[in-house]
Amino acid sequence: MFDELRNFTRSGDFGGFLPGMKQIANVAALPGIVHNESGKIIAIIFDLVFRFVPSFHIFGFSPFQRSVGLPDVHSGYGFAIGNMAAFDLSDPKAVVSPGGVGFDINCGVRLIRTNLTMKDVLPVKEKLTQTLFDHIPVGVGSKGVIPMNAQALEEALEMGMDWSLRQGNSCFPFPLDSMFYLK
Repeated sequence: MFDELRNFTRSGDFGGFLPGMKQIANVAALPGIVHNESGKIIAIIFDLVFRFVPSFHIFGFSPFQRSVGLPDVHSGYGFAIGNMAAFDLSDPKAVVSPGGVGFDINCGVRLIRTNLTMKDVLPVKEKLTQTLFDHIPVGVGSKGVIPMNAQALEEALEMGMDWSLRQGNSCFPFPLDSMFYLK
């Protein structure tokens, strides 16, 4: 099946179905998903041997909880789009991944850490929400801030955040290569 899929995907380190499978494997090896430390080492070995296998349930052994690719799975920026991961929330070291909520597809969602409490936010939530909408581009518009032709649009749709970064339209605090594979 993977040979057939490989024939219909672009080559390279970004975009497409197979890199999305790789990201699902990486998400499955995140702290909070892996049952134990040896599971991470085993995941690395399996990754080297079975490069694009989306499930590590091989020979009846699995060090992982759950990482599932939905039918629309494709490569994101560190976290595959269409990837669902089940984290052990009872573990104080469990992972919260903002990649799982869409910052990798330029939808305007960002994780902002503040010292605000619920008590601070509740009285001003409507004003805060409106201010966020005023300053964060959302939705579909007839005109955008980045001029696009058909080829640029196709590239942006295929490459997502990579395209935006390479065009100089986005900034990200980490080197590009470090975000492809979560460690």
